[in-house]
Amino acid sequence: MMKPQTLKGFRDFLPKEARKRQYVVDTLKQVFESYGFEPLETPALEYEEVLLGKYGEEGDKLMYRFVDNGKRRVALRYDQTVPLARVVSKYTSILGMPFKRYQIQPVWRAENTQKGRFREFLQCDADIVGSSSPLSDAETIAVAAKAIEKLGFTKYKIIINDRAVFADISKKTITIIDKLKKIGREKVIEELLSKGVAKTPDEAASILSSIDGKKPTERINEIFSSLEKLGVEPQKYEFSPTLARGLDYYTGLIFEIEIDDYTAGSVCGGGRYDKLIGMFAGRDIPAVGFAFGFDRLMEAMDELQLFPDDLQTTKVLVTVFSPELLEKTLEISSQLRSNNINTEIYLNENASLEKQLKYADQKGIPYVVIIGSEEVKNNTVTIKNLKTREQKQVTVEKLPSELI
Repeated sequence: MMKPQTLKGFRDFLPKEARKRQYVVDTLKQVFESYGFEPLETPALEYEEVLLGKYGEEGDKLMYRFVDNGKRRVALRYDQTVPLARVVSKYTSILGMPFKRYQIQPVWRAENTQKGRFREFLQCDADIVGSSSPLSDAETIAVAAKAIEKLGFTKYKIIINDRAVFADISKKTITIIDKLKKIGREKVIEELLSKGVAKTPDEAASILSSIDGKKPTERINEIFSSLEKLGVEPQKYEFSPTLARGLDYYTGLIFEIEIDDYTAGSVCGGGRYDKLIGMFAGRDIPAVGFAFGFDRLMEAMDELQLFPDDLQTTKVLVTVFSPELLEKTLEISSQLRSNNINTEIYLNENASLEKQLKYADQKGIPYVVIIGSEEVKNNTVTIKNLKTREQKQVTVEKLPSELI
């Protein structure tokens, strides 16, 4: 017999968890669209050359790459920013500029699994392409902040920097400094030494201190000014000169969002990448955007108990007692659905009422409509609230209004 198992780092989502995920997706979509962002979808597979070399050495190692049956070198989508760059370069005349898009699709990375990290996971992006204005940077941050608040988070911090702070600093150094919050100052100094960036501990400390003492760039000050006008409270964001974000394609603004009382890491990251699309388009096209770490969002919401109590999609179970009463059951079920009430019927007309009530309770369905022979005779139904255990009789005509 085949063992029912999933690959390491890949998951099934049963209805209870899937409903939570859908709630977050729907909330994010609502926020994105309220700012004028439009949906975009791209293929799971891209030509390897499209993705390779865009994420740095670590990204290339973690990318799922293989030769398909047509002998083509392909790769699974590693993120959604590089595919966006390909789309923009291919459809520039159709999309119009600036192009504001959001994209919510799975990505794949062959990394070691740990708390909040998987090999297949959902990524939620929002980007503005075709504008170099500091206002577009600020709006991108504001959208992310609004989404965080809409999900129920009240205590969070937006960490902001400018890659211009790292001018004349090697990529190797930037990558090491990017680990500062994760591994601490002493470990960063050790790595600067072990990787040959510095020759002595004093030199390594000096490199770190020189960056730590940087002031906000003029561009960052302009972004901060716009953030206030966009309604983002000043205490919600701060400048951090050691924030690096290791991806090679960032050219200006970089930022992350951290949630208070959630220790697994940032839940959102992004920045400006004005050179990436030019790799495909043959000319620079400015762009700025971010991605939510969907699993970290889910985990943080669970830990802080931010999900609504009732995310059950089915509102009513209509009972079935005998083949003779089935016609009335189907009629009432159709009536409820026509009034936009999600309705399920029990699919065994020989089951006891107790069994049907237990089924509804187990699934978290809040109401049961009971239709027995007496109810059919009197053109009524019995409504049972499974949360309060109260029940009452109403006429068939008034049933929808009792449940809406």
